[in-house]
Amino acid sequence: MEAQHLHGKPQAEGQWSTGFCDCFSDCSNCCITCWCPCITFGQVADIVDRGATTCGTAGALYALISFITGCGCLYSCYYRKKMRAQYNIEGDDCSDCLKHFCCELCALTQQYRELTHRGFNMSLGWAGNLERNQGVAMGAPVFQGGMNR
Repeated sequence: MEAQHLHGKPQAEGQWSTGFCDCFSDCSNCCITCWCPCITFGQVADIVDRGATTCGTAGALYALISFITGCGCLYSCYYRKKMRAQYNIEGDDCSDCLKHFCCELCALTQQYRELTHRGFNMSLGWAGNLERNQGVAMGAPVFQGGMNR
């Protein structure tokens, strides 16, 4: 399998594949995120953590933090930062926090769409995507060139 297939459509270096306010380009995810953001967050966290945190665990923790403090956006903001680092997407910590604080739903749906555009089937989770691709580690870093002095 070639890398292009594993990661979906190639993205411009440092760019998100969709805009921040393109929430309605995927109506089903938009509705799910609007009514139960913990589901979308759990799916994103499962992929970003590469299966170390399950969808259910991340979603439940997000819901608990949101219920107790009303600030689940702080938890999801951390995953936006982590995702940007994994895929070398432009942005900074301050803008991540502002996006999640001001429009949590748009931020979560953008992350969901980004992972979908990179070839992940979000309903399968990390383990399902690995199995689907016969154990090839998706999202593994690509090293270019050989050893340099």
